[in-house]
Amino acid sequence: MTSPTRVLVLNSGSSSVKYQLLDMRDSGRLAVGLVERIGEQTSRLEHTCVTSGETREQTGPIADHDAALKAVAEELSRDGVGLDSPELAAIGHRVVHGGMFFTEPTVIDEAVLTEIERLIPVAPLHNPANLTGIRTATALRPDLPQVAVFDTAFHTTMPESAARYAIDPRIADRHRIRRYGFHGTSHAYVSRRTARLLGKDPSEVNVIVLHLGNGASASAVEKGRCVDTSMGLTPLEGLVMGTRSGDLDPAVIFHLARVGGMSMDEIDSLLNKRSGLFGLCGDNDMREIRRRIDEGDEEAALAFDIYIHRLKKYIGAYFAVLGRVDAVVFTAGVGENAAPVREAAMAGLEPLGLAVDGELNAVRGGGPRLISPASARVAVAVVPTDEELEIATQTYELVGKKS
Repeated sequence: MTSPTRVLVLNSGSSSVKYQLLDMRDSGRLAVGLVERIGEQTSRLEHTCVTSGETREQTGPIADHDAALKAVAEELSRDGVGLDSPELAAIGHRVVHGGMFFTEPTVIDEAVLTEIERLIPVAPLHNPANLTGIRTATALRPDLPQVAVFDTAFHTTMPESAARYAIDPRIADRHRIRRYGFHGTSHAYVSRRTARLLGKDPSEVNVIVLHLGNGASASAVEKGRCVDTSMGLTPLEGLVMGTRSGDLDPAVIFHLARVGGMSMDEIDSLLNKRSGLFGLCGDNDMREIRRRIDEGDEEAALAFDIYIHRLKKYIGAYFAVLGRVDAVVFTAGVGENAAPVREAAMAGLEPLGLAVDGELNAVRGGGPRLISPASARVAVAVVPTDEELEIATQTYELVGKKS
């Protein structure tokens, strides 16, 4: 009997479950789907069987994650690739925060669940939902390996000089305050894929990865290992994002509390949900912002300039951190699709060996590609991220080692 080769990837949010079923023999998708608005009367499940091309949708109340995953299992069964299939090797779960304890993918047991739960104070929006998905999937298939793949794991190679904040270390350690970083599965996948695009092994190249979506982060990857990243204790630090402020003077928080009379919850909501591009101009969709700029909207233009200014600062900083840079790579929704962002981010950085070719940069879609002139000292690339494949790959490799 051949060993099972399929991995189900689950990304459980507070009111949603994203999922993909992959066959690791060729990394091909068998099914993809999304359950959203869990717990509401208007819940929705969209499921696509990749092999047949059929997409099915159902709407109506889905009470909780248990009901959501049972509905997913039914949809998979209709395609003949159900959760009870003997071809299923494992279920891989995206877990946002693994702290310093989890540095690699981990088979889940009670001790692992306890540690993920202990990390809820530093990931209150994400880890509880991740735990719910794990427990529900485990109840449905208690005999199957459940694997946690952590967003923070790739960044645990940062040296203490990059990971530590300049505060009393006794207080920092007591409350687990340090820079953890996020989007780690994306940074890991994209940095490796960029090395392959350059025809080299990851251990031979230094890469700056710019993961630009509604959430955005940068990383400095030296010979395949992360040595710095822009997000910190939480995903709030770093670049200007869709609704998050990114870097700001910490005293802004004290000022808003003392002078503005705002509560901590109000400040938290302001900085995470009503700042960034949305806070600056009322839009967090880069396509809409560019449309407004083309029509002469000064508010949108300023928001774009602030976004690009912060991005350039991190690119320059990571040149200094790495010393030698072989490639700067754009990924995620904005990074992969917004040519004006890539062009503006590289403009004026020619002394660093950076430039984009206008025609190459204007190409939309496609796989990994270079957008820099052949004569450029440093490659500039666009590499579509694939976090689900990264989670499936790490899960399958771990289960294979243990079988």
